[in-house]
Amino acid sequence: MKIKGKLLLTLFLITWVVFAITLLINHGHSYIGKSYFKSDSFLSTKETFIEQLGHYVLEPFNAEKAKENITVTQTEIEEHRNYYGTLADQVENIRAQYSDRIDQAKLDNDKELETLLVKERDAKIADINENFSNDDHVEEKIRKQKELLIEKYAAQQERNRKDFLNEFSYFSYNFTNIETGKVFESGEQITSGLFKETYGNQQSYLTVDSTTYIEPYDLVEGDDFNLYESFRYDGEVSQFEGVISIPKSMLSATNFKDDYQTFKFSKMVFYIIWATGILAAVLLFTVAKPSFQEFTTSNKLKESFLKLPIDVRILTVIIMLLSSFLLLDILGNMISNVYYFGIYNVFPYVFELLTYFVLMMIMISGTIFGAVWTFETLQLWDSYNSEHVKKEIKGAMLYRLADGMQDLFLNRKIGTQSVAILMVAFLAGIGLVGAFMSNELAIIYTILLFFIGLPASIIFLRRMGYLNRIMRQTQEMADGRLTADIRVKGKGPLANHATNLNQLREGVKKSMTEQAKSERLKTELITNVSHDLRTPLTSIITYTDLLKNPNITEEERKHYIEVLDKKSARLKTLIEDLFEVSKMASGNIELTKQRVDLTQLLQQAIGEHEEAFRNANLELRITMPDEPLYAYVDGQKWWRVIDNIVLNAMKYSLDGSRVYVTLNRKGNEAEFIVKNIANYELGENVEELTERFKRADASRHTDGSGLGLAIAQSIVDLHGGRLKIDVDGDLFKVIVSVQLDY
Repeated sequence: MKIKGKLLLTLFLITWVVFAITLLINHGHSYIGKSYFKSDSFLSTKETFIEQLGHYVLEPFNAEKAKENITVTQTEIEEHRNYYGTLADQVENIRAQYSDRIDQAKLDNDKELETLLVKERDAKIADINENFSNDDHVEEKIRKQKELLIEKYAAQQERNRKDFLNEFSYFSYNFTNIETGKVFESGEQITSGLFKETYGNQQSYLTVDSTTYIEPYDLVEGDDFNLYESFRYDGEVSQFEGVISIPKSMLSATNFKDDYQTFKFSKMVFYIIWATGILAAVLLFTVAKPSFQEFTTSNKLKESFLKLPIDVRILTVIIMLLSSFLLLDILGNMISNVYYFGIYNVFPYVFELLTYFVLMMIMISGTIFGAVWTFETLQLWDSYNSEHVKKEIKGAMLYRLADGMQDLFLNRKIGTQSVAILMVAFLAGIGLVGAFMSNELAIIYTILLFFIGLPASIIFLRRMGYLNRIMRQTQEMADGRLTADIRVKGKGPLANHATNLNQLREGVKKSMTEQAKSERLKTELITNVSHDLRTPLTSIITYTDLLKNPNITEEERKHYIEVLDKKSARLKTLIEDLFEVSKMASGNIELTKQRVDLTQLLQQAIGEHEEAFRNANLELRITMPDEPLYAYVDGQKWWRVIDNIVLNAMKYSLDGSRVYVTLNRKGNEAEFIVKNIANYELGENVEELTERFKRADASRHTDGSGLGLAIAQSIVDLHGGRLKIDVDGDLFKVIVSVQLDY
């Protein structure tokens, strides 16, 4: 992206104005109209000096007065008395301390040592008894301990006073106690210098309170003290008038000389920056006045930027803006210390300043261009641009993330586990940083790593491995290899997915088997239909040709006509059955249901075929209930079911055998059963007998159409019933069940 000279000048001026304004906001209150001696750093130094001056010089600790003011309370007496336990405890303890030593002296026959030890023991026991019987005795002990503490505290204060006078030797002071008139002065007294501050003389007096608390803990280390409660020394509260000052000659002796020079130099630099910032603002709105078009010119960088999702663009602008603020803060702090650092390393320091400024200019320029380009793309001023805005929002990273999170939580368990693993990984990263920073955190991190981090990692890796196995076997399924089941491990979502895939695999295998079966049956259907239609049609054509012969006899003509009539009726029946089963298969049939007595319907159907069974040399055995069985069915269609099944038994039963027809109640259903011995060997695929043009007589020598059971199956299905075929050797059984209507 090439930037023209005027646009580059505009960006520089914008950066400089922002730079100057930021420095004014952040540092103006510390420099404008102020000297170093109004800065927080010096004020802290001055307050420390005043506090210690009062404590060590103006109203120092008075040990003798503190001793005179010692008080001992009854509470202190009781605490001292019982410090080592009760009277009995203390006496027993003393005896125990001396017992071994006295016994050893006796063994050594050292009478002198034995006498001294017994005398020392008895003195201590007498002192303990005195402690518990005489308050004055205890009070005197406490008083002596407090006097010793006061002496130690006074010695410490003297050491601190010398350190103070040495550290703040560059300060001069002159104070007068307004009550006693006592004068305290030190150093060169001046009327002007680096710094001067007056107390009194129409200003507030310097008030010093010498009251203090003596802390035994700070003074008795290594000593035999049993007094550990702090006690108060009530000192004087005095007021002073006077002045403190720092002569110019003492600047080199101060501990703030570098800070002082840095402040003066930095103040000058800030004033220059603020003045040039005003000049840059004037130039920005006159010579280099920017136009909106200058920032919207198309270029490769703009095209690349606009390819980013809208939220990534906005985030990029925000990051560049925050980076600009960070760089502005760094530059402000560097300029605040420009003298302190730059005086020793001028060129590296200037180079670092320029580097940060160039980076800041790049960040501010990027912020401006990114904001303008994003705003221009959204065209918020165009009310007809809503579709474009919607498209931008749908392409946003957060939108896609939300969409992905929604998909992630379609299975709540997977979503929860995924978020938990991400949190563990994130916290593990933070914990690793903490472990490098602290030994205590390293121990805690190690424990959490072994008991949470590693188990979570192992679980995650195992799940990923299992997922890879599932994906590989899914690919094999997609490639048509349906040989092996996917192993189901555990009870989690992946295990459920594996179970579902196994069920899908079984469904695919079954579907493929059904498809192969359907293709085979379709081929057989075409073959059988062709055969069954061609057979009577061939006979019709043949006998029609024979009738054309004028030399045939009348008896022959009559015979040919009978054959033609029979074959035509056969062909008509085939075509009608074929149309009917097609209508039923397509659902294009109407049922006229009514309450029908199935017992009476079976009697009528059987009555029409009893003579035909006798002629076929078959014995018909019928079993029916005495009571009527009512069902809500289409009577005509249900009669067709009974008729087809009974005729099927008559056509395919073994000569001289029995046919059993049964109707009974089974629960809330009526059950119609027909059993017979087949005159042909039955195959294994019993279910296929209900397919169209499918017959047990594979040679098709019988006179059936092959549609009887298929029609019966379709009618039963339309009534919500069930038709089942059982074969046991040559025993053929058809069972039809339908719901009763009470």
